Amino acid sequence: MHWADVVAERLSARKEKHVLATAITPSGPIHVGNLREVMTTEAVYRCLKERGVEAELIYIGDTFDPLRKVYPFLPEDYEKYVGMPLSDIPCPCGEHENYALHFLQPFLSSLKDLGIKPHVYLAHELYQKGVYREAIKTALDNAGVIREIINRISSRGLPETWMPFNVKCEKCGKLDGEIVSYKWPLASYKCKSCGYEGETNLEEGGAGKLPWRVDWPARWKIFNVTFEAFGKDHAAAGSSWDTGKEIVSTVFNHTPPTPLVYEFIHLKGRGAMHGSTGVAVSAEEVLKMIPAEVLRFLFMKYEPNRHIEFDTGFALLDLVDEYDRYERIYFGMEEESAGTKDAKRVYELSQPYKIPEKMPLSIPYRHLAVVAQIGRNFEEVVEILGRKHEIKGFDMERLRKRYEKIKYWLDKYAPEEIKFQLQYEKPPVELGEDEIKFLSELKKGMTDIEWDAEKIHTLIHETAKESGISAGKAFRVIYKIMLAQDKGPRAGYFLQSLGRKFVMKRIEDFT
Repeated sequence: MHWADVVAERLSARKEKHVLATAITPSGPIHVGNLREVMTTEAVYRCLKERGVEAELIYIGDTFDPLRKVYPFLPEDYEKYVGMPLSDIPCPCGEHENYALHFLQPFLSSLKDLGIKPHVYLAHELYQKGVYREAIKTALDNAGVIREIINRISSRGLPETWMPFNVKCEKCGKLDGEIVSYKWPLASYKCKSCGYEGETNLEEGGAGKLPWRVDWPARWKIFNVTFEAFGKDHAAAGSSWDTGKEIVSTVFNHTPPTPLVYEFIHLKGRGAMHGSTGVAVSAEEVLKMIPAEVLRFLFMKYEPNRHIEFDTGFALLDLVDEYDRYERIYFGMEEESAGTKDAKRVYELSQPYKIPEKMPLSIPYRHLAVVAQIGRNFEEVVEILGRKHEIKGFDMERLRKRYEKIKYWLDKYAPEEIKFQLQYEKPPVELGEDEIKFLSELKKGMTDIEWDAEKIHTLIHETAKESGISAGKAFRVIYKIMLAQDKGPRAGYFLQSLGRKFVMKRIEDFT
């Protein structure tokens, strides 16, 4: 069984409605690593729904968390906002309601593209509307119990005066107010940032928030959460999961949700993705490079406890081609193998909305990267590919989307080795006599050859040998007269894409 089916099967044995929760703090670009949490949870949700189990998928944007520091992508003047709730900080670009939504809204749009439709809650609105009111009172009334749990399990040294609530200072607006005395619903506090001393009514929305180790179990109780996936940092010994599951049981009288721990996603060559450090690629950025179903495929193929190395270079092309292989297996065009475990189920769960009714036209992504640089626009790309494929209807629309994405990748992320500029006019390059002789012989061989990539490639090798030059030099000649450079894409497919007429004309220019 696929890993998501295994989890769903276990959950479905519990005869109850399931609430599957996921949450992210939008303190910076929400990246592919963050997406693993949402995608993992949504896969289990889909499998539950398929089994006829009543289930709800919720997403909580932690918009009421404080800004921790001035991140590398922020201007220095954001220093004055450190400690304030993200929902109270101005949008960096001026086009969103606040800082939190600046990062959250593009991510939610990406979720829609990926076919993920959770019930979205924003933490600052939940606090303002009083949704947390009862949880706040319960936490403060059990401050000593919570303090003992955190100190015992996490080896923290919280003082006897510590209270599980961060007051929003009415003077500086930062979540740095420490409660010094409390009698529901009033609390006296002192701000650690500005020193202000005041009193707040905890029944009024937005007075402050529970610290993370208490907020998390509180929301399990509030939303009756039965399942949640989270990163391995939260699952380490003494971490927020260890304290949270005891707090929710002891203080909030609620059963902890079924957990699923996932591994981090690393950006190749740079380490684990963290939006706050800039070592990340946002979800919306990745969706500009590859189709949504391929991004889903990345998470559906690997079990959550498997480490994933994400690469925006050549490996991105391989990822799309691997997805296409699973698609061929699903439609019976290729046999499943040991390396394509659960291929059909992986393919089903990779679809954002619905499974295609028939096998789509499959153009290798690496080949499309070449053709996209030969054709000057989409129409020319269609003309080139149309020499070997019939493209219409759904296939045309799919090709258009993939063309737009591969163009973006070529412009922003492609390694230099794959980039080239086709010379539509004869380039100013000089050839030696042996090179000209090779081209003359190649032209003869090309006159009647079937215009097929492998046959063209073989002809170049045979002609080089007959002409007395090395294969390496022969291929360099091809790239020099076509691209005005010594290297280029695989010659057979490249020349096939250029078309016999263009290739023959260019060879004639030099012979």
